[in-house]
Amino acid sequence: MIKSELCEVLGIEYPVIQGGMAWIADATLAAAVSNAGGLGMISAMNSNGEQIREQIQKAKKLTDKPFGVNIMLMSPFVREAVDVVCEEHVAVVSTGAGNPSAYMQQMIDAGIKVMPVVPSVALARMAEKKGAVAVVAEGGESGGHVGDLTTMTLVPQVADAVKIPVVAAGGIADGRGMAAALMLGACAIQMGTRFLTAEECPVHENYKEKVLKAKDIETLVTGKRLGHPVRSLKTPFSKMFFQKEYDSSVTNEELEQMGAGSLRMAAMDGNVEKGSFMCGQIAGMVTERGTCAEIIKNVTAEAELILRRADKWVK
Repeated sequence: MIKSELCEVLGIEYPVIQGGMAWIADATLAAAVSNAGGLGMISAMNSNGEQIREQIQKAKKLTDKPFGVNIMLMSPFVREAVDVVCEEHVAVVSTGAGNPSAYMQQMIDAGIKVMPVVPSVALARMAEKKGAVAVVAEGGESGGHVGDLTTMTLVPQVADAVKIPVVAAGGIADGRGMAAALMLGACAIQMGTRFLTAEECPVHENYKEKVLKAKDIETLVTGKRLGHPVRSLKTPFSKMFFQKEYDSSVTNEELEQMGAGSLRMAAMDGNVEKGSFMCGQIAGMVTERGTCAEIIKNVTAEAELILRRADKWVK
């Protein structure tokens, strides 16, 4: 069985972390992943403190295994989110969409293992200096908010730059991706898109069906003009937004308003016309449903088999 140093640090069985997907990664999904031996993550997204506390307390009733909370640093409630995870003694916190340095010491003092998502070597080094137990190097193949570098180029550079464990994220959905990530220098993987079709995932059925039917070239990135690019499936909404983004007569404020609530409409309502179906480029390889336990065991078992056969390349 594949083990890594991060498994011991986080108290998990498999080096598999579930991505903190807004409007999707709730207590139910996080608990299911943790019960299956991985690390489940609750998305704090733009929730206020009490809404986050409710999800944390629900997860505690569903699992006795470690789980975490992903805090989006662009949220207007980020200070409340940090206070709540400290008060609730959450095991792990990952951060995204920004620099977490202003909040890290408070969480570390509360006994939380902080694991920032980083799109660059510079941010990875900063996180290490501030006391992070690991960093998640997320390539632009991932769904949701994305950076410029790909997983193939980002992971080895981050692994060379820091001494703490590196988690690879972006474009990973099977054992081949996991094996490749480990060879690039990572000691664990994070998957988001793969868990969208998990039986325990609460996302709308229309969302799951769109992921299952996706082909290799069916995602696009929008929002670059606004400074926070997002990858999603090609839909009537995302195509419209992409066109408007390059229309000089449309203001940034108007663009922001167009995107407001679109992810919720996809995840909660399954609105195929107005919803933003965020997912990664790997969606074209996600063709099956399954429980969180089946997903984790299948991915890690396949990776182990590939790694055991790797000596065929060395003569």
